[in-house]
Amino acid sequence: MVGGTRLPRWRRRNTTPQALAARGAIANSFWHRVARALWVGAMLTQESGVLIDRISGDLKQLAEIGRADDGGVYRMAFSEADMRGKDWLEQRMREAGLETSRDGACNVIGRLPGRNSEAPMLLIGSHIDTVPCAGILDGTLGVLTGLECLRVLKENGREPNCDIELIAFSDEEGRFGGMFGSQALAGQITPDTIHSAADPAGERLEDVMKGLGLDPWEALQARRDPKTIGGYLELHIEQGPVLSRNEEQVGVVEAITGLFKWSITFSGEPNHAGTTPMMMRRDAFMGVADFAHEVPRILDENGSELSRATIGRVELTPGSPNTVPGEATFTIDIRDTDETVMNELAGAIRKALSAIARRRGLRFQYQVESWIKPVTCDARLVECVEAAAGEGGFRYRKMESGAAHDAQIIASVCPVAMIFVPSVEGKSHSPAEWTAWDDIEAGAQVMLGAIERLGFGPA
Repeated sequence: MVGGTRLPRWRRRNTTPQALAARGAIANSFWHRVARALWVGAMLTQESGVLIDRISGDLKQLAEIGRADDGGVYRMAFSEADMRGKDWLEQRMREAGLETSRDGACNVIGRLPGRNSEAPMLLIGSHIDTVPCAGILDGTLGVLTGLECLRVLKENGREPNCDIELIAFSDEEGRFGGMFGSQALAGQITPDTIHSAADPAGERLEDVMKGLGLDPWEALQARRDPKTIGGYLELHIEQGPVLSRNEEQVGVVEAITGLFKWSITFSGEPNHAGTTPMMMRRDAFMGVADFAHEVPRILDENGSELSRATIGRVELTPGSPNTVPGEATFTIDIRDTDETVMNELAGAIRKALSAIARRRGLRFQYQVESWIKPVTCDARLVECVEAAAGEGGFRYRKMESGAAHDAQIIASVCPVAMIFVPSVEGKSHSPAEWTAWDDIEAGAQVMLGAIERLGFGPA
């Protein structure tokens, strides 16, 4: 008990030196199970596979929570629809026979207890919050396939060697500027995070959580001891066209891209559109135009084949049709799977901005909005996923993720791996987002096979 509140099971563990030493030995046994599982293969076949009708039924039900007349889903983090979605999910977890709880970051947790509650647990998960006008699969599919896998194991009386937890993380889509739920679990949340985080409309995370009857400071208590976690698996739609165009069913993710986002401002001089000669203008927008033309050169000279650059938003001030823009603020999103390349791209961007400002008679400034390091998935977990895909006879490829995911944050506390399923025509973050049912079933079967290898391998 802490302050009259009963601690969740994972925080009630024995922390004596003897227990911690024993836990280290158990952690080694987790990887022993992984190694053994890679060669026993067929001995770990499922007694019963996933039921696609159950997954589709769950997807359809959750899709109605937050759906608008335009067909999109509006289940943004800590909105009324998001909280109803969490309630629905927790009820489904209970119906599946899982032990349910929510931590201080309002992550929804369902636990399938194992034989040894002191052994490092296996985590699986994703998120159910959405961007505005979203499709029904992004994040949600990973949670609901995870639910189906644990439901199958529970129904067949399968008891894993370690506890397995399914987690639906809060605010993966970054309404408040980060991946709040997974960052809280990884111990990356600080009091300043809670106090300063706000959404694009200016609503503060602290105020929104209090309005829902939540104590935002409890998020600081959501941190997990890395010694208690053996690994993390996440299934997700690809959100790109590679699997779909190659008619492959499963992606075995080897690395997750890093990214940085800057907000950049060119400042010049507003003036009359008709009376100011072109050569006498200090046009802030022309700085943006020049920079946009520089982006391909910067990628060619300083990037890699996996580098991506996007100018996603431009705002001009004063914004009048007959006024030369005096200020232009824009965003740049840069991604690569190699942090050295990311640093080289950042340096090249600064040099380009400086040269353009000097040539155009402008001033520039930039603010780093985020910097997320790339992650290499754990080779042993990747082998388990690949083994499950191969044994199931599915068409698969090894690949990188061009989008950020909760797995990227969780990698700071434990080994991670990801499973992708195809996105039809590469579409995501829109109502057009879709994955064929047989590909969803294939991904879910691979997830179940990987869970069996990690949670049920020889002790």
